[in-house]
Amino acid sequence: MAKKSAVENNEKKRRLVARDAEKRAALKAITKDASLPLEERFQAQLKLAALPRNGAKVRLRNRCEVTGRPRGYYRKLKMSRIALRDLGNKGKIPGLVKSSW
Repeated sequence: MAKKSAVENNEKKRRLVARDAEKRAALKAITKDASLPLEERFQAQLKLAALPRNGAKVRLRNRCEVTGRPRGYYRKLKMSRIALRDLGNKGKIPGLVKSSW
């Protein structure tokens, strides 16, 4: 089980990303538009820099929804390999069978 503070910090970042996503995308589009004057693009860059850093999507960490573990994460299932194996052995995941030969 991961530290509760790490999981909570990640959730706080996730909320910030959702809140600032539209504003960030608009400012990034302005900064990358070469047809606009340099001064306008620079002002958009300054506004982007003024936004909270934790609102950037790259600062999110994929974590298991069951345990909060950050490593060995399967994106499709949103859980770690350990939680997947544990739930699979208990028969909680449909279609998942423990292999044996």
